[in-house]
Amino acid sequence: MNMQENDTICLLKECDAGSKMAVSAIDEIMEKVHCPDFKDLLNETKDHHAALGNDIHAALLECHSDEKDPNPFAKGMAWMKTNMQMGIDESDETAADLMTSGCDMGIKSLYKYMNQYKDASEDAKELCKRLISIEEELRKCLHTYL
Repeated sequence: MNMQENDTICLLKECDAGSKMAVSAIDEIMEKVHCPDFKDLLNETKDHHAALGNDIHAALLECHSDEKDPNPFAKGMAWMKTNMQMGIDESDETAADLMTSGCDMGIKSLYKYMNQYKDASEDAKELCKRLISIEEELRKCLHTYL
């Protein structure tokens, strides 16, 4: 396997894990959100992540590679943080704050992976940029609920 193939697979796997982490985080917070518009925003964003996740899976299959699940430790820590903070203050403001933090971490990680796997194919980079764009748009929309 050459460098480009390796970087492409690695970047796609990180995007796959990131999109799954986002869907999981949205599922976790959804039941705690009260405002119908906020719930609609989360559902729409979840649909965007799921659709992009399907595109990422297709790209991984083209590369003859398996998908990647989120790091269980990171997923567990996110679950714990969400449940602790929402247990103290079960408000939409807290939910928006948690989701904003998640977006920030996702965006930061994705940029890090794009720099780390700089030899990835343009198609893989484009999928990564689409995921970043979804996260940035959600973060911007969350400002209303902070």
